[in-house]
Parts: sequence; structure tokens; C-alpha cells
Amino acid sequence: MMMMMASLKTAVFLQWMLQCALCRDVTLPPGPIYRVAGFPLSLPCVVSGFEGPRTQDFEWFLYREDAGGRQIGVVSTRDQGFPYAPFQARVRTGEVRVERDAGDKARLVVQRLRPEDQGKYECYTPSTDSTFRGNYSASVAVKVIPDTLQISYSRSLTGQPVPEGSELTLSCSAAVQSRQHTHLSVTFGKRGGQSSGSPAGGEVSTIREIISIDRVLTVTPGRSGSYKKRYDDGEITLEKRNGEGGRDLYLMKMKAVQPEDTGSYFCEASQWILDPDGSWQKIAQRTLDIGNLTVQQLAESLSVSSSPRGVVTLQVGSPLSLTCEVAGLPAGGTSGLLVQWMKRGSVSSDLFASGGVEVEVARISPDGVVSWGDDLSRASGGSMEKVADGKYSLKLFSARPSDSGVYRCAVSVYAGRRNPGPSTAATLTQRSEGVTVNLKTKDVVVSAVAELPRGPLLKRGSTITLICNVTVTTTGPTEVQVQWVRQPIPEPVITKRENAPAEPPSPRPPVEDKPRLVAALTYEGVAQIYANGSEVSIDRLSASSYRLRVHSAATDDQGLYVCQAEVWGQDPHGGWYNTGAKAESSAVTVYLYARVADLLLIPLVIGVSSSLFVGIVIIATVTCCFMKRLAKQRARK
Repeated sequence: MMMMMASLKTAVFLQWMLQCALCRDVTLPPGPIYRVAGFPLSLPCVVSGFEGPRTQDFEWFLYREDAGGRQIGVVSTRDQGFPYAPFQARVRTGEVRVERDAGDKARLVVQRLRPEDQGKYECYTPSTDSTFRGNYSASVAVKVIPDTLQISYSRSLTGQPVPEGSELTLSCSAAVQSRQHTHLSVTFGKRGGQSSGSPAGGEVSTIREIISIDRVLTVTPGRSGSYKKRYDDGEITLEKRNGEGGRDLYLMKMKAVQPEDTGSYFCEASQWILDPDGSWQKIAQRTLDIGNLTVQQLAESLSVSSSPRGVVTLQVGSPLSLTCEVAGLPAGGTSGLLVQWMKRGSVSSDLFASGGVEVEVARISPDGVVSWGDDLSRASGGSMEKVADGKYSLKLFSARPSDSGVYRCAVSVYAGRRNPGPSTAATLTQRSEGVTVNLKTKDVVVSAVAELPRGPLLKRGSTITLICNVTVTTTGPTEVQVQWVRQPIPEPVITKRENAPAEPPSPRPPVEDKPRLVAALTYEGVAQIYANGSEVSIDRLSASSYRLRVHSAATDDQGLYVCQAEVWGQDPHGGWYNTGAKAESSAVTVYLYARVADLLLIPLVIGVSSSLFVGIVIIATVTCCFMKRLAKQRARK
């Protein structure tokens, strides 16, 4: 009996659950919901478990707290005459309306809440069911709180052009006074730019968020443009501070503005509240225009000049001083500078007449380190330094003829980066006009004559002796730097007779025609040997005579020898410099003959070879005949 009663109760319970599952159910977000006067209200209403068409109708009612529970019709999806008098005009203008999200979901939207809109809102769905089951309406309390969101700025943008790379700081103060627990978020943004899809000449205002701090104090960069990368690189920051009068102060900094930062800037503050359903809702928002920013590109503002201008003529040994001035840089010293002095051409260069190759003389890196170019000797005979902001000097204490040429100051600007990395590209590089530096040198005439002293024929193993006589005509002390070069003896040209049969060319080993440096004696008297394989020496016999000796000469040492002389002068400070005067002697032919022992060796080898061959033939013949004769004698027996 008890088992039958339990089964009956289970059946009744399942039937009740099935009926409830098929009942109409209307739901609204849990309340109370707090919204700010003057800002939108959005209440979603969802119906489920209904019969009939998929698209259901919705009707909204308001029960004001001061109306004693009287029902006021707000808006309906099926009856245009549904709104009561307080809402008729607002419904007609669309300020109060129903927006349908789906057939079974619609939301009441009040564009601008008024204090009298506070009360209990009911969402009712007319029945389309065969029987009346479930609930056909739901209600939620809406509290309208006053608007206390305040936003201000301490300094606006003036619209004056700002040089590229300058630092920009924008401030915005925001506060809210509410009995409810609300949070603030602040966003800095920019309006401006032109859409690529807009017609020609059509300005399209685009809004870009630069950086923001949300309701839980998380800083987030904007997604558009390069803001995220600049934020990751530390070039854009946002900071919250305690301001005056209970307001929070928000500071946005751009370490280096770029041309793309041109536009109209604004600060936007939003008030947030946590609804009973656990979702954060924006209940108020206020935007404040800060002003317009115009970024002037460095190419328009930067100027690099050098002094003195034009042509500078100096005596050898005189000091040379050049100055580089940089103007139009961003204020605040936030940009790194790479300053270089470049030189093109020199008196001692064969390329001077055609402009020459530009080389670096010296540089100052953004971190202030001075380094010199290829001529490291200048590090002890000159200086490069920063004289003042935007002013740099290059000094050569004792100018040499090789210092002549066209000097330019090259400045590379790293906008907003005081210490750029080695792979960081410069924002802009600009050069000054050229300064032509001429050095007066004394007239120098030099000649060189090479000779092979008379003596026995040179053979392999002999010592080759060559003399170079140098004559210098000038005033003042001089020294000569001598070097010997060798190149192979050219092969004789063989002329063929007409109608002669063509002979196939015989393969020959490749011949190195490039002259090869053998040895040199510097103006300081230091010998430098370059030849490999043979013992070589070079010395000075007298004031104008220089000697080259190749000991135990081999076949590779024969060739055409040329003596090259270069004159060095002494400046008033005692330093030596290359005057640029050069001379080259005529070529001296050095040929090595074979030794007598080598000549006798050839017939000796041939004679010995022939004797051995004849002896072998005779022995073979005698042996063969003897064996045949012996065989015949044995056959007779």
C-alpha cells in the first residue's frame, strides 16, 4: 500500500514539473537598478515557454512612487496609442521606444532619463497560449540618481605648431559624488584624419582612443594606429594622481609626438556601477575637448649650418676650427643627436678633382661619446666637443695637406629617444652646406731614377742590388718615403706569317700582371718588407740614395722593378705631413741567367741516360742469342 502511494506522489510531481516546464515565463534583470538622470536606460525583457507565434508582443508600464501605485502605460509593440499622456510626446520623438533583439526578446530604451522616470517598471506579454499558465509579466525597480559627474582640464592646447619629437602632456580631472558605490574610467582620444575610402577632398572625422584607465585602474592603449606599440615601448603613459578638491588627476604623456598625432584631443570620463546581476554598466559619460594639436615635421623646422662659410685657406700646420649649429629641435632635450663631420676629397687624393669619396672625420654619439673615422691619428691631434645646446665644434690642432677638402656637418635626430639603440633608425638626417678647406703647401719638385749597378751576370742564387736616386727641390726640411714594386716581364709578341697554318695555342699557366710591393722605407726610417720566400733588405746609402737587395734570388724575383718616392714635409710645430709630391722611376729589368753547373747537368743527364739504354739493349741481345745457342746444343745431344 505504501509503495502505491509513493508511486502516485512521484507521478503527480512529474506531471507538475512538465506543466511548469511548458509555462510562460517573463524575466527582467534583478533590481534595484540605478541610473543617472540625463543618460540612457535600457531594460531587456525575455519571454519563454509560450505557445503561438515566435514573435511576441511586449507592453511596458510604470508605477511611480508618488502615484500611489497607479499604472502608467509607457510603450507597446502592438498599439501605437498605448502610451499615456506623460510619455506620448517622448514616444513620438523616439526618446522612449522599444528595440526588438529577437522575437522573444525586446528592450525598453529611454534615451534621456528624467527624475520622474523613477519607479517600478513592468514588462507584460499578451497571451498567445491556449490556456493561462505561468507568469505573463515581470517588474524591476529603477532608481534615478542625480548627475554628479564632473570633468575639467588645467591647460588646453593652443593650436600652435609643435615640433616633431616634442613631449606632450595632457591633464584631465574627474570626480563624482554619489551615495551609491560607483567607479570612474578615463579615456584620452583624438579626432581627426581622413579616411582612405572617402571621396577626394572629403574630410572624414575619425575618433581614435589613445590610452585609457578603466574602472578597475587597468591602463589600456588604443587599438588603432601605433598607440599599442608606443605604449609597449614606454613612449605613451597614463598616470592617476590625487588632485585638488577631491578630484582625481589623470596625466597622459607622449614622450615624442609624431606627425600622425595631429588632430583634436579630448578627455572622456565615464561612471560605472555594478548591477545586481553582477555586470558592470556605464551609467554616465562626459567628454571634454582639450584643443587642437598640429605637429610640425622635423623636415620643416630642423636646420643645420656650419661656420665659417665658403672657402677657408690655411698654411700647413695652422689650426683648423669648424662649428656646426643645429636649430629647430624639439624643446626639452628629449631627442638624441648623432653629429658627424664628413669630408670629401683631399689634395693628396687623385679623386679630389672629381669630388672624391666622402669619409667620416669624427662623430659625437647621442650618449656623448666621441669617435674618429679611419684616420685614428687625428684622435691625438684634434678634438670634437659640444660647446652649447645645438652647437658642436671640430678642431684640428695642426692641419695637414690631407685635411683639405669639403667639410659638411651631418646631424641625425632620434625624435623622443635620448639614447637610441644601435638598430634604431633616425627620424631625420640633415646636412649643412659644404665648407671648402684649402691648405697652402710649399712647392715641391721630386724625381726618381732607378738603376742596376754594373757587375757580373745575375744568376739564380745571386744577390740583386738596385739603387734609387731621389732628387727633391723645395725649401725647408723634408724626408722621402721610398718603396719598390715588381711586376712580371712581359712576353714577346710573335708575329705570324701570312697564309701560315694555324697552330693550336699551348696551355700556359696564368701570369700575375698586377705590380707587387716588395719593400718600403718610411720617412721615419722604418723598413717594411712585403716579399715572401726571398730574403730582402732595404736601406739608405746617402741623403738621396736608397738601396734594395734581394739575397739568394730565385726565378720568381726576376721582373720589372720600379722605385716610387713620396715627399714628406715638416710643419712649424714639428709634425710631419705628406706634401702630395710623388715621383716614379722608369722600370729596371732584372733577368736571372742559369748557372754553369745547371748547364753541365743537362748533357750529363742525357749521356748517362743514353749509356744506360745502350747497355741494356746489348745485354738483352747477348742474353737472347746465348739462350738460343744453348737450346740447340741440348737438342743435338
